[in-house]
Amino acid sequence: MGHTIAEKILATKSGKSSVTPGEIVEAFPDLVMSHTATWRSVSVMEKVGATKLYNPDRLAVVLDHIAPAKSEKNAADHLVCRQFARKFGVQKFYDVDAGIAHLVLMEAGHVAPGDLIVGTDSHCTIYGSLGALGTGIGYTEVTSVWITGKLWMKVPDTFKINLSGTFAPGVYSKDLMLHLIGSLGADGCSYKSVEFYGAIPSVSERMTMTNLAMEMGVKCAFVPPDAETAEYLRARLPNAARYQPVFADADAVYEKEISVNLGELQPMVACPHEVENTKPIGEVQGTHIDQAFLGSCANAKYEDLVVAARILKGRHVHPHVRLIITPGSRNIMLEAAQTGVFQTLLEAGGLFTNPGCGACAGDGGVMADGEVCLSTANRNFIGRMGSSKAEIYLSSPATLAASAIKGYISDPREFF
Repeated sequence: MGHTIAEKILATKSGKSSVTPGEIVEAFPDLVMSHTATWRSVSVMEKVGATKLYNPDRLAVVLDHIAPAKSEKNAADHLVCRQFARKFGVQKFYDVDAGIAHLVLMEAGHVAPGDLIVGTDSHCTIYGSLGALGTGIGYTEVTSVWITGKLWMKVPDTFKINLSGTFAPGVYSKDLMLHLIGSLGADGCSYKSVEFYGAIPSVSERMTMTNLAMEMGVKCAFVPPDAETAEYLRARLPNAARYQPVFADADAVYEKEISVNLGELQPMVACPHEVENTKPIGEVQGTHIDQAFLGSCANAKYEDLVVAARILKGRHVHPHVRLIITPGSRNIMLEAAQTGVFQTLLEAGGLFTNPGCGACAGDGGVMADGEVCLSTANRNFIGRMGSSKAEIYLSSPATLAASAIKGYISDPREFF
């Protein structure tokens, strides 16, 4: 019988001819990412007395949470990260000006199809948008990979999701994922690999899909590489030979298959305080909002800003709404500035912050008791953006822009 994408990658990275679901393998990741929490892994390294890294070229460190530093403690943590990178010659080091780790690493060409990438963030699953196996691990595991170069991993079973049709105007991949998360539940794909098949229009939308797949409990998620992937990576990969796409066999064994007709989907919203608490736009339309946050590794890409700008152009944010815009990276902010998207959003009443995790990580945009925020982030857990008595709803950038204009959760389809 054939093999899935995850099975093939884990077999290659563990030096085996083949692996089976449930098997424990000793895998050698191509890259181990750590963000602002790098200082935790450094402290573990010091405790065990390690003085050498297995291979500094396999490390990437990006300071994206609480960046720039907001307190003396943050500053001290950042200093530990910088000193670590200098001491051990970590070349893939990105300081507080770069943006969100996932987007920065993909933009910089550090992610290629067939790679195995682990890191201190559960949303490392986003790397599957480029055909890489990305998954989150703890900071002690990161230290272990730093020192030994390898990691024990269990081979996951795989779900296959078949997508047919195309999105209607005003409906996006964020709506697809909220639909799936609501249908399957937060643990519906627990420790599974997920492969998406069908007409998925852009790499940006694929990033949103594989990022949000984490909220179904996946271990990893993939959109098989195609012409769109190759085009995205053509100018980014320093070595064209690194483009080695991995595909599932025609007779690969899947634990489960799910079919979704994209044309039947409508805008979706995740309601407080769980991502799986999703509802069609009609059931929450009219809900008052105080704040709208356009950001996070799920939806702060250039294409996401463009979607919001198209709706906001010539209009203005409701006077009772704070629209906070946090681009995913410096490159994204620069492109928005060069194309006029930045100006459009600013003139509409948006407030720009520096690239990074921003309000998604509780860095700015904190809410008071009783306030309501509509966010394009990937999580809406209680207390995530300030008061435990505040409420967070999740939506696509289109729904967010429409709602920011109206002052309440609104259907974006009226703007198309």
